[in-house]
Amino acid sequence: MKIIDCVIIGSGPAGYSAAIYLARSNIKHLIYTGDIPGGQLINTTRIDNYPGYSKGILGIKLMNEMYKQAIKFGSIVKFNKILKVSFKKKKNYLYTNNKEKIITKSVIIATGSLPKKLKIKSEKKYLGYGISYCATCDGMIFKNKIVAVIGGGNTALENTILLSNICKKIYLIVRNNKFKASKIFIKKIYKKKNVKILFNKIIIKFKGKKILKSINYKNKINNKINNLKVSGVFISIGNYPNTLLFKKKIKMDNNGYIITKSKSTKTNKKGIFAAGDVQDKIYKQAITSAGSGCMAALDVEKYLNYYYY
Repeated sequence: MKIIDCVIIGSGPAGYSAAIYLARSNIKHLIYTGDIPGGQLINTTRIDNYPGYSKGILGIKLMNEMYKQAIKFGSIVKFNKILKVSFKKKKNYLYTNNKEKIITKSVIIATGSLPKKLKIKSEKKYLGYGISYCATCDGMIFKNKIVAVIGGGNTALENTILLSNICKKIYLIVRNNKFKASKIFIKKIYKKKNVKILFNKIIIKFKGKKILKSINYKNKINNKINNLKVSGVFISIGNYPNTLLFKKKIKMDNNGYIITKSKSTKTNKKGIFAAGDVQDKIYKQAITSAGSGCMAALDVEKYLNYYYY
């Protein structure tokens, strides 16, 4: 069986950036897209902070452009999912959902992270039509409008602080009777005059026709149900890395993020590299993911040249 130089698992900004750089270096490789070709960005309505797009760009369009660029340079994209991995010295074995077996010299893990969801029936319906998981990506869509942020941790408060400079008013809806965030964020949030904090509130329903118009929430103290009119909702209850496939196969931290060596995308396994949100629990941006994808491709090139040739 032919051994592939590199396999990229994941097709977000990190995966496609890695593919473009590998293709330009004439390194034979495959990309396996997984369940969501294009990653989380395909659910982002508009991106206004990606360099080169002064008028903004739809998330799905940006990922389609990356896909076309990778194909143009010779990348082979497989719209399948890797179900099992076995990392061995100089040979790594990958198994797909269509019963394909691949042997590869190196692997770039770019499976990204997934936002934690409220698991409300109407949540999926309004994703991209009023509901977002990324304030940095979608904040400007709701300029001078009234929105809600759901969550009480650092992510929720950071998003609220960001949105307070963009939106007319923000309702910060917290499930418990206090914040879980750092004191510095709590101190900042209380200084924001256009932020109203609602403690002990549970979201029970999102409402609207084609786009979100309001939310129903229940007061945990008296069980009273209230309706709140908003143009958008930012669900900010955290993310989790998409690393279940690699459990006990590679070194991770307590939260499941892959650990890479300092100033590198190298993992604790030779020939296995990680890029994007799967190893980044701090920045979590499309541009930083793309940058780490580039780094991973360059690290793979060095690895192949040093270890194989």
